[in-house]
Formats: sequence, structure tokens, C-alpha cells
Amino acid sequence: MAPLADLYQVSMAYGHWRAGRHRAPAAAELFFRRPPFRGSFALGAGLAEGLRGLRAFRFSAADVAYLRSVLPSTTDDAFFDYLATLDASEVTVTAIPEGSVVFPKVPFLQVKGPLLVVQLLETTLLCLVNYASLVATNAARFRLLAGPDMKLMEMGLRRAQGPDGALSASKYSYIGGFDCTSNILAGKLYGIPVRGTIAHSFVMSFRCLEEVQPRDLPPQAGGDPVDLADLAMSWLQRVCDLLQTPPGKANQGELAAFVSYAVTFPCDFQGLLDTYCVRRSGLPNFCAVALALHQLGYQAIGVRLDSGDLAQQSKEIRGVFRACGAHFQVPWFGTIPIAVSNDISEQSLEEFRREGTEIDMIGIGTNLVTCPLQPSLGCVYKLVEVNGSPCLKLTEDEEKMTIPGMKAIYRLYDAAGHPFMDLMALEEEPSPCAGQELGIRVLGRLEETTKVIPTTVKPLHRTYFRDGQVCEPLPSLPEVRTHAQVSLNLLSPAHRRLHEPQPYPV
Repeated sequence: MAPLADLYQVSMAYGHWRAGRHRAPAAAELFFRRPPFRGSFALGAGLAEGLRGLRAFRFSAADVAYLRSVLPSTTDDAFFDYLATLDASEVTVTAIPEGSVVFPKVPFLQVKGPLLVVQLLETTLLCLVNYASLVATNAARFRLLAGPDMKLMEMGLRRAQGPDGALSASKYSYIGGFDCTSNILAGKLYGIPVRGTIAHSFVMSFRCLEEVQPRDLPPQAGGDPVDLADLAMSWLQRVCDLLQTPPGKANQGELAAFVSYAVTFPCDFQGLLDTYCVRRSGLPNFCAVALALHQLGYQAIGVRLDSGDLAQQSKEIRGVFRACGAHFQVPWFGTIPIAVSNDISEQSLEEFRREGTEIDMIGIGTNLVTCPLQPSLGCVYKLVEVNGSPCLKLTEDEEKMTIPGMKAIYRLYDAAGHPFMDLMALEEEPSPCAGQELGIRVLGRLEETTKVIPTTVKPLHRTYFRDGQVCEPLPSLPEVRTHAQVSLNLLSPAHRRLHEPQPYPV
């Protein structure tokens, strides 16, 4: 894992080694300066991957040989010998639990250890935390907009920035609140539920019912197989009579595709309705095949839309399902789930909320995995202490000034159970207590002293890594996902809202 670094990290390491200060005790903090997407919070993610990186931190013989080839020829040979001995056995990492809500300037994790190693870890940890936290936060925003009951499916594999970006997106969007993914490798590696049925190409590949092979399907309760194509054709006439639409307008290739899929997956039949025309073709064809399946004891699991006015179409489709259910005395038909996709964005979800829909599941790809509203979270990793002395970056850009010294981090809660402030104090300062009046200075208003009395005080950081090993049991991915939703739900509505939220004080 050690070569996952920028060259300047190794150059600085050589400088520290030459000066004899490479083993000086040091501490660094990883944090972001501004909340992403113009909100107030981020979801901290990537901690488990960062800890695995620390556990694997070392330079192999091949790594050392490569560094010899890129560093100046005047570099002392003994430095390369020293690199070959490095590991993270003297590093300690404290962090906020993965999936927690995190705010600007508050360290997501703190790293202590020998100065040279602490510096070498900078790029590795930033790489593993930056995108993970960004996409988890993006997913959390979609979840907040969609509400708790809507099923959300991540389907960005073909749009993501390469296979590693796609896998990260699947994993961390699940932490952020998505229910499932289309990415089968993510399902295999991480145990995320996987979903997917058919695309337009499957529907377009059929021209007529004669192409359907096999056509026979036995009833679920047993008995002689039935020609599903013939049964669906008989149902198509009855459905079209009910909907007052000409059967001849229903595309025969589409019907053939639905029949073929239903014969193959009779317990998991889902129709993609918009290959030709939803109202005149896709909808009657689906209803015909679904009712034919019902006659044989099977139940269709849903439909999907991928174009057009999704909100309005969902209402029209629900009306047809209810009409068919009532007319043909099939009670479950009116509740068939409706899924939608098609470049869904935050704006799309806001429009769905305004207009009202009958949508049960939303598939989101590009606008989830590429985070177009903000391509990077901008986490930074800064030294805060060397040899027991605080480090401070002073700069003309006030935003880039750092807060010196190793800190203890606390979250303060009000009587309603909402966090209302994060408090950073020096490690040696006494811990704040519930019910105690605290004199604090809010970042951005340091000239003022404010008095607050928290109802509850919780330390945020836990020690996760010590002596080269992960020292705290890491939660499973579903447990991190649950923790993320709990963290979000604890926020007050003023801090949780996505547009013009009340700034969260630190």
C-alpha cells in the first residue's frame, strides 16, 4: 500500500531522514473545509479502507527499487534501506465512527506516530476517504429527498470513473442510504443486494411471437404446461377492450419479449414499458402477460419506465393497474411496483415531490456516482503537532489557516436530542459535562465568547488503530448504513435541509 503516495511525500521523508527528525513524534488531522453540495454536513466514509491500508503499509523490494529510479541519484543508499523496514506499527489512529455526520474543520480522523510515517500516509488516507465520503454524502442527500419509504437503486457502473470508482460508488452509496445496486461485483465483494431485469435491447431483439422459444410454462401448482404466448394473446384482447385501445397498436415484438422473459423468470417478471409506446403498447402488453402469469399462479414483480414524464406516467400506469385489478378481480394487481430511471437528479426528486407520483423505486446512476454538483470533497491532511509542539499554518487565505494542537472532539446535544454544536478542545483540557455552562468561541466568530449548556455530551473519536493492528471491531456494511441513517435523523431539520441550511457551529 505504501506506493499509493505522491512523490513529494517521499521527498519530504528523505528530508526528515537526512535531518535526523524522522522519528520525531508527530500528529496530523484529516478534515474538510467546506460542507459539500452547499449543505451543512458530510457523511464520513472510507475509514475501514483506510485502516486496511495502514495495516498493509510497507515498501516491498520492488517498491524500493522503483523509488531508487525516480529519486535523484545523490539520494543516500541508507535511506532506501530504511524505507524497506517501515511499517505502521508505531501509528495510532483515532476517528469518528464511519457513517457519522461530520462537519467542516472537525477532524474525521487523527494520526499519531513518527513524523516520517505520518507524512507518508497523507495521500493514501486522503485518497481512500475523499471520494468515499463525497459519494456517501451525495447518496444521503438523495435518500433525504426521496424519503424513507422509497426504494433507491444505484445503477452507475457504466457511467462511473473506471471500475474502482464504480465499486466505491456502489459501496458508499449503500452506506448513504441506497437499498441495492446493479453492480454484481459490488454485490459479490460487499454483500450489497443486487437488482436488475431487462433493457430495451432485449425488447428490441424480438419481432414476433414465433421467435419465442420455449413457449410452454407449467402452472405454479403443477399440471400440464400451457402455451404462454397464446394465453397472453387472449388476455391482450381483453385488456385492450378494457382500456379502449386497438390491439393492433401493441407491438408484437415487445409482447414476444415479455412472454420470453416471463417463461424464463415466471416468479420475477418485470416489464420495461417505454421501448415503443407506454400507453398503446408497453402497458397493455405487460398487463396481458402479467394476467396470463396470474392465471397460472404467478405474480409479476413490477414495471420500469426510462423516458418521458415519469411522474405523470406513473399515475396513469397505477390507474390502469387498479382498473385491471378491479375488472379482472386480481386484488394485488393495483399495487404492482413502479420503478423509474433516466438521468435522475436531485431536481428530479424535488419535482416528483411537488407533482406527486405513484413511483415505488428509483434507479440513479450518473448523478449519483459522478457527483456532478461537486466533483471533490476537498479533504485535507495537516500536521498539528511535532515533538509535542503545536503546528499552525498561517496564511493570507483565512480559510486555509489550521487549528494547532492535538484535540479532543465532543458533540453537544440539546434537550430535544439534536446535536447543536461540535466542540474541539486540547487533549489536556478537562472534558465538558452535561448541564455544565461552557464558554466557547465559534469558528468564524472567534472574537466573541458564547455561553452554551449542553443536555448531553458525547466524545466523537474512538481509537481504531494501534501497534500495527485494528484495535476496535469494525461494524459490517449494513451496520454502518444503519448508523448513517441514525446520524442523519438526529440532525435538526434546520441543519438537515439540503437548500440554505442553518450553518452548524463548531
